[in-house]
Amino acid sequence: MAAKSSANADRRARIEEMRRAEQARERRNRLVTIGISGVVVLGLVGFGTFVLMKKSDEQDKKDAAAKAPITAEKSWDAAKLGRNHVETAVKYEMKPPVGGDHHPVWMNCDGVVYKKAIAEVNAVHSLEHGAVWVTYNKKAAADDVKKLEDKVGKTKYTLMSPVDDQAGAIMLSAWGKQVTVDNASDPRIDAFFTKYVQGPQTPEPGAACTGGLDQ
Repeated sequence: MAAKSSANADRRARIEEMRRAEQARERRNRLVTIGISGVVVLGLVGFGTFVLMKKSDEQDKKDAAAKAPITAEKSWDAAKLGRNHVETAVKYEMKPPVGGDHHPVWMNCDGVVYKKAIAEVNAVHSLEHGAVWVTYNKKAAADDVKKLEDKVGKTKYTLMSPVDDQAGAIMLSAWGKQVTVDNASDPRIDAFFTKYVQGPQTPEPGAACTGGLDQ
């Protein structure tokens, strides 16, 4: 009888020991889970903060670029540039034109690269809608033309076309604004895009750059 009681006691002791071990294992698992969750949360918070700070820095740079003057940029008084819709030829005082009377239909300018010359009277209407028009002649290197085509193709409210009789190798025009550069690496290109794609010079901000004329 005593032996039986001793065996029962040993069994209960082993069961109790197993129960305590299981409880300890569950506590360790909970702590590990909590620890991992905490690390993940802190990582996500840190990553989110990093992304927000990076976006804020990028926006600050864009704001600064939009306010900074562009070296050798030419400007025309927007108030003196005609904005009438005409269906006759228009003689512009600058080439490429940066504003003036223009055709009622605009050139599509949603990041469109035209391989052949386009009508000035239609392109000027695109400028009125806030587009930047990139033009080039035979002085421009083929690699530079390709880089600019890639940039325009990725940027809404821009268009690009050849203008053989323009003075500079590469020229960028917006409504009332223009700059000439020698190559596609010139930092003024990015500055011009940042400042004038749908920029403050735009007479009709938000107007369509699609639904117009294709080549």
